[in-house]
Amino acid sequence: MSELLLDAFQRALDDKRNTNSLRSLQVESDKVDFCSNDYLGLSRSLALANRIAEIIDEYSFLPRGSTGSRLISGNNSLFERVEQSVAAFHGAKSALFCNSGYVANLCVFSTLAGRGDTILYDELIHASVRDGIRLSYAKGHSFRHNDLSDLETKCINARGNVFVAVEAVYSMDGDCAPLVELVSICERYNASLIVDEAHSTGVYGRSGKGLCEELGVLDHVFARVVTFGKAVGSHGAVILGDQRIREYLINFARPFFYTTATTKSTLAEVLAAYEYLESVPIELAKLKQNIEFFRSKAFELEIPHLLASNSAVQCILIPGSTQARGVASHLQELGFDVRAILSPTVAEGKERIRICLHAFNTSLEIEQLLLELRKLVR
Repeated sequence: MSELLLDAFQRALDDKRNTNSLRSLQVESDKVDFCSNDYLGLSRSLALANRIAEIIDEYSFLPRGSTGSRLISGNNSLFERVEQSVAAFHGAKSALFCNSGYVANLCVFSTLAGRGDTILYDELIHASVRDGIRLSYAKGHSFRHNDLSDLETKCINARGNVFVAVEAVYSMDGDCAPLVELVSICERYNASLIVDEAHSTGVYGRSGKGLCEELGVLDHVFARVVTFGKAVGSHGAVILGDQRIREYLINFARPFFYTTATTKSTLAEVLAAYEYLESVPIELAKLKQNIEFFRSKAFELEIPHLLASNSAVQCILIPGSTQARGVASHLQELGFDVRAILSPTVAEGKERIRICLHAFNTSLEIEQLLLELRKLVR
């Protein structure tokens, strides 16, 4: 039986290989980084590394490892300090640390909505939100991407407690959710808005506080998920919201209390990064300059099929896995670390090159990349 099962696995892998959609892991390279989520370059900051070491030394009395879940032995004073610091930074009443953004969304969507409730989610929402909805007892329905009219229709027909799930910045398109208008609809229909700020933290708002802060809707959002594996340059995430949400999740969110806590080194990284963001570092302005330069240069060079985005995520549609992978491979040979995004991560026929911009990218690197893209994309 096991051999038959392994043969079935192999056939599935062969099918992916034959359609040029087989995924594989790659190690680090010396190419110019246009693919990582390290938008501000904090994961490679030497100044931050020194501060992280100081915090770890300050908490030398804590064990290096997790030792257990937070409800048993894994919680400590550094956890509490990080959560309070992050909550204050983002203008939230409380924060609950999770081991990743994926786990945070599992906690939120599998737990807060119950039987008879409805979760309405943007059709381009992250897979972690969809997985969280599947784990819940609520009914989940998608609405067309950023389509306020479609959402309103779904709100009218929704039953029970209604939750609306969006990303502040969509990870595979780079465009933003119309948060002001979404707040208006949610308040009209008594729906609770939940915003994933994974790709807006460190990019939008004062000191990188996020798109909700920039647009002034903090008091109108039920809960936010902020992740630390992107602009913050570390790992993990928090769920931001009312203190009662935090306490409810601690008691009812299985992905939270059935997992081992993170280590103090990760907590030190997050705390150091937030201290740095409070100082309004030059990286914030530099990233915005690079985004503006990329967009203006791309229009000047008439790069085709470039999606509308003013975020750090810039995408060029290249339909077909073979075609998208071919362009990415050619760019990698030229020294640019750019990756193709294939189906099923995006819809079939919507394959693309995804370019992530960073504060540490130079204008010359960006211009050279665009010049090569002009030759490759038709």
